[in-house]
Amino acid sequence: MTPEQPIKVMFVADTHLLGTRKGHWLDKMRREWEMRQSFQTALNIHAPELVFVLGDLFDEGLWSSDLDFNSYVKTFKYLFSVPHTTKLYTVVGNHDIGFHYSIVPQLEKRFNKAFNTSPVELISKRNVHFVLINSMAMEMDGCFLCYSAELKLKKIANLLKCSEKSIACSKESMLNGTYSKPILLQHFPLYRKNDIDCNVVDSAPMKEKKKPFREGWDCLRKDATDKLLKMIKPRLVFGGHTHHGCHIKHTNGIDEFSVSSFSWRNKYNPNYLLVSLM
Repeated sequence: MTPEQPIKVMFVADTHLLGTRKGHWLDKMRREWEMRQSFQTALNIHAPELVFVLGDLFDEGLWSSDLDFNSYVKTFKYLFSVPHTTKLYTVVGNHDIGFHYSIVPQLEKRFNKAFNTSPVELISKRNVHFVLINSMAMEMDGCFLCYSAELKLKKIANLLKCSEKSIACSKESMLNGTYSKPILLQHFPLYRKNDIDCNVVDSAPMKEKKKPFREGWDCLRKDATDKLLKMIKPRLVFGGHTHHGCHIKHTNGIDEFSVSSFSWRNKYNPNYLLVSLM
């Protein structure tokens, strides 16, 4: 492929694979069959080069024993297996390791090891740069997870800044070539008051749209959002968490898309998002 050709990217969110505590075995089997058939069919039809799963892979990840978690991972990798021509990346969600104040290092490390990820990552392909964020590490309060995430975020921001100015700031800079603003991927949406401005085919019902969002629970905190946007300066933002679709344009002109849950258990019209990026 030439550098001018767009990259076809598929976004999936909130698969919420059922665990051993809350899920009935028949419901679990049914939902897993539905998601595997849907995902594999979408892969065959669209043939994306990249797939990003935007958090809450599991429904009970934060409560699972190591034995159950390993079974969870095995099931996920079977349901969402991809051909060698496609790369799949995951973003951690609150159901995978817990909300900010309930996260313990063991849960975070367990997820990172299983999916070869970290609190902040930079994925680049044909000069399209994706910054993957652990939303629960964005409290900016100096916690063990937040501190390391902020350090990595600053490092990536500097790399992006070097590329933007076409300056070889350090030998480890990997962003050579024509610069394009990055794409921010995380589980939470950026700060917003509610879903009232979300008007796509799979957006929430009006009653849910009016429900106020709690900072740090339903969306990123406002101060964390402002800091993140200032450091990364993304051109697009993709997330999940709400289980409903959304497209809003922030006052700074940045487009943000929330991807619906991929599970029929969470939404009667589950969905995924396919985009071409350059």
